[in-house]
Amino acid sequence: MYRLPGLDHWRGLLALCLVLLGLQQASAAALIQAKAWLAPVLIEQAWKRSLNRGGAAVKPWPWADTWPVARLSAPAQGVELLVLAGDSGNALAFGPGLALASARPGTAGTTVIAGHRDTHFSFLAKLVEGDLLQLELPDGAVRRYQVGGVRVVDAARETISMLGSEETLLLVTCYPFDALWAGGGLRYTVGALPLASVSCSSCDRWSL
Repeated sequence: MYRLPGLDHWRGLLALCLVLLGLQQASAAALIQAKAWLAPVLIEQAWKRSLNRGGAAVKPWPWADTWPVARLSAPAQGVELLVLAGDSGNALAFGPGLALASARPGTAGTTVIAGHRDTHFSFLAKLVEGDLLQLELPDGAVRRYQVGGVRVVDAARETISMLGSEETLLLVTCYPFDALWAGGGLRYTVGALPLASVSCSSCDRWSL
């Protein structure tokens, strides 16, 4: 005669399921940590290969949809970051991203680099007028800029013009920095001009 499994049997199955679930969660967490550690290493290696190849685009891993295009430095804040191609969510997960529609660094127009307010671009809150920024390009050229000022803009009401005869660097992140929820319409922008061309009249447009 068939007998229903006892309570101990069901307890054993439940314990086994909980152990397997715990192992799955631990494996997923370990994988995330491994990616967080490995990605910067691979991106740095891709950047070095790009420099060695005269600026050729080098993907950090075969299936990556982005690659390093510049090294951004803020000496006063002790910040040095590799900038990736594109400002999509995938690219911004690994570092600040160069907007593909913006001007190429070192040319006329506005070069827009975006980053997350709570990770790579949290240092923007500490930048002040007169601070120096530096962009190292894949061909080995170095561009130096001076911060002209900062602005908080509503992305729904104001767009960034990429055109112009003047070379401009614009760093952009979400605002406010301590917001509990991401996705608001406000943007914190830091404008900078090439060091040789900075003037007070040029800086006024970024003053709060």
